[in-house]
Amino acid sequence: MIRHTYRHSGAFAFEAGGSIDNLEVVYHTSPRDYRTGDKVIWLCHALTASSDAEGEWWPALVGPGKTIDTDKYFVICANVLGSACGSSGPASKNPATGKPYFFDFPKVTVHDTVEAFDLLRKYLGIKKIDIIVSTSMGGFMTFDWLAWKPELFDKVFFIATGARVTPWLTGFNAAMKMALYADPTFKERKSLKGGMDGLKSARTIALLTYRCEEGLFKQVEDSEDVMFADKAGSYYRHQSSKFVKEWDAYSYLYVCDQVDSNNVGRGRGGVEKVLNAIKADCVFICMSSDELFPPEDMKPWADMVPGARYHQIETPYGHDGFLIETEAIGKILVPELP
Repeated sequence: MIRHTYRHSGAFAFEAGGSIDNLEVVYHTSPRDYRTGDKVIWLCHALTASSDAEGEWWPALVGPGKTIDTDKYFVICANVLGSACGSSGPASKNPATGKPYFFDFPKVTVHDTVEAFDLLRKYLGIKKIDIIVSTSMGGFMTFDWLAWKPELFDKVFFIATGARVTPWLTGFNAAMKMALYADPTFKERKSLKGGMDGLKSARTIALLTYRCEEGLFKQVEDSEDVMFADKAGSYYRHQSSKFVKEWDAYSYLYVCDQVDSNNVGRGRGGVEKVLNAIKADCVFICMSSDELFPPEDMKPWADMVPGARYHQIETPYGHDGFLIETEAIGKILVPELP
């Protein structure tokens, strides 16, 4: 997939207040321009993923000749606002100061990102999104976009996601934000290196939610005689240290806030009313051991959507199953694609 940047001329107003000029949205597409009549597959990514689905987070499913065929379809994935992966956010340069926005960037909601995606859609001349495939946080955008402009979509896949943030997920978000603010350098606003220790802690909290105990690599000590167990701890320190090489703490705060804004029923009469009114052909795919979006949450959402089909993939990998169980996901997608 090829990387592009869309730049919106003029002011972009945010739902929670504030605006910026010259909003940017980074996106990846099939290696050609969109042509009228192309079948469009739009991908919506997870919390800290980029828009490069083929190269970074779903290479087994996205690419030439693969399930989501970038030669056969016009495939597009756009990066959410507030992210550290290119789209406008707190790490972007504030033209008024010449420095990063830091906390001066407006707070971002799910609907803000959806509005940015829709501006991009119009810019590209796409009048119909034949298929939208959403994973994790990406499903939040899909629920909102579908409720806002239902006529755009024919078929929708919701994978390991939810229509409204749960207290469980909000609680984890609160713990991650506390970790960020506990690092005194986070509040200094001197550089994007501020809050790195807090970000490592926050990321470790997140990683704990992405797996369940069964799928946590069985990080047991090599020796029965070890005094202080630390093998799993070493793994988390390594993973969080890798993560902070690519992300900043300010962007992480903003995407966590965006998760907390997820509620497709807000201002629309409630979640059930919105889901009952969906006309698109919807498929829900749940990971059996997912602790963030468990079957007891996803199945009721599916039951509220007329004609929706629910699939449950048995996996020991928790929420990360949507990244790992690509063969099982592919078997569900293939019969559904035109």
